[in-house]
Amino acid sequence: MAEAERIIGTPDIPDTAGAEPEQSAARPRGRRRIAVLFAVAVFAYALDLASKMIVVAKLEHHAPIDVIGEWLRFEAIRNPGAAFGFGEAFTVIFTIIAATVIVVIARLARKLYSLPWAIALGLLLGGALGNLTDRIFRSPGVFQGAVVDFIAPKGFAVFNLADSAIVCGGILIVLLSFRGLDPDGTVHKG
Repeated sequence: MAEAERIIGTPDIPDTAGAEPEQSAARPRGRRRIAVLFAVAVFAYALDLASKMIVVAKLEHHAPIDVIGEWLRFEAIRNPGAAFGFGEAFTVIFTIIAATVIVVIARLARKLYSLPWAIALGLLLGGALGNLTDRIFRSPGVFQGAVVDFIAPKGFAVFNLADSAIVCGGILIVLLSFRGLDPDGTVHKG
């Protein structure tokens, strides 16, 4: 009887007797990587959201605050465009791009087995959610909202923590790609 059950298997209990140890260990590792991705995204999103709430409440319609002399200041600006104020007439398109990035990251998460990729994608996801929240809920209206920017280095564009998360995530992805590491944990040697 035991031999018949082993050959036929039971439909309710998966047969892992012949499975490679790597396969059964990969599933929990993948879940942990997804948890890291979402934890990083939630942290980046919460930090961005909290900073923008403080800026709108305390800094908007006030004089800029010098943080490091004239080299770095906090100055509240509403940016309807993308980085460097580019594309102010395309706010709806930037909203669609941010939503698409979020969907792509969510789909890619299913195949994620690399911790560095989980961190990079989490930063991208948190940053995209932060700026998308502004575009949806801030004036002048839904899908046309201006993003709150406030970090103003001398001689550079004004940006926010969501932008920083996106840039850091993007740089990490480029570095991981140059090293040959794929999101699924595969390493390519070149």
